[in-house]
Amino acid sequence: MIKAGIIGSTGYAGAELVRLLLQHPEAEIVWYGSKSYVDQKYADVYRNMFELVDEKCMNDNMDELSERADVIFTATPQGLCASLINERILERSKVIDLSADFRLKRVGVYEEWYHRTHEAPEYLPEAVYGLCEINRESIAAARIIANPGCYTTTSILTLYPLVKEGLIDPDTIIIDAKSGTSGAGRGTKLPNLYCEVNESIKPYGVATHRHTPEIEEQLSYAAGMDYMSGDSIKVNFTPHLVPMNRGILATCYASLRDGADAGAVGEAYSKYYKEEYFIRLLGEGSFPETRWVEGSNFVDIGYTVDTRTGRVIAAGALDNLVKGAAGQAVQNMNISFGLPENTGLKLVPVFP
Repeated sequence: MIKAGIIGSTGYAGAELVRLLLQHPEAEIVWYGSKSYVDQKYADVYRNMFELVDEKCMNDNMDELSERADVIFTATPQGLCASLINERILERSKVIDLSADFRLKRVGVYEEWYHRTHEAPEYLPEAVYGLCEINRESIAAARIIANPGCYTTTSILTLYPLVKEGLIDPDTIIIDAKSGTSGAGRGTKLPNLYCEVNESIKPYGVATHRHTPEIEEQLSYAAGMDYMSGDSIKVNFTPHLVPMNRGILATCYASLRDGADAGAVGEAYSKYYKEEYFIRLLGEGSFPETRWVEGSNFVDIGYTVDTRTGRVIAAGALDNLVKGAAGQAVQNMNISFGLPENTGLKLVPVFP
């Protein structure tokens, strides 16, 4: 039985980790960390856990937690994991970080986009980007797994085969993405109040969203670029907030290279994803909807080729709290401990 501890268990991603791990046949939660609710019963914070979780919330002492846990999930704001991690912890436990602290290999890029000093740059070289379908071999041996962001998971998985196979001009990539409000976390923020978001949709973080360099870095690796030397794809990424609880939809546009057509696009998706349990290929002319992935760890992908403009239009959808956060973290745990990736994650999408 894998002993798991969660730092930040009362945020939305942390609570989703609790939900998933309680159902996991090979995992046991030994630490419900929450700095805001120390000594309060977890089930009093989340009443859906009434008579399911009897434990009280604990602090964020990762040193003590590492003595009890085989794996530590840090579902916390940027900076906390980097400020707490040390060699002692890593000798005892694997760390799966759901923040951005270890996602970007170039410390200067992290500090530019997140406007903070990185407190553990010495661990960046060994941290593995936890996009399971692409990096599973490296994930298996990693001590630190950087769980990807929700927008990035959707965008990268939608574009990866096209970039990897050289079917598109990567300098022409435009990503138009939509997210439910849970993507902003559980903290009280004026722009996310009901009256501020209901019956409205808005772009935000235009040309400045912090997931942009994450998308660029991973797609640069796919394109074979020397990212660490400064060679990088540049994308236009615009996120939008929509008045729903869960879901990410990313519609991606790019110019096809000479000779590429719809058949080649379909073959590329099949080559990389045909055997992937959590990626459902809808095929040409069929497009995903967030309602058909809600509550699950699936990513649905569809595409079409606009022969008039010579561009491919590809769209991906996922649940931002599951495959975009906690579900992918559990998938990373499964890989890390040699379990089938879908263990505890055979979640049928919820509808309506």
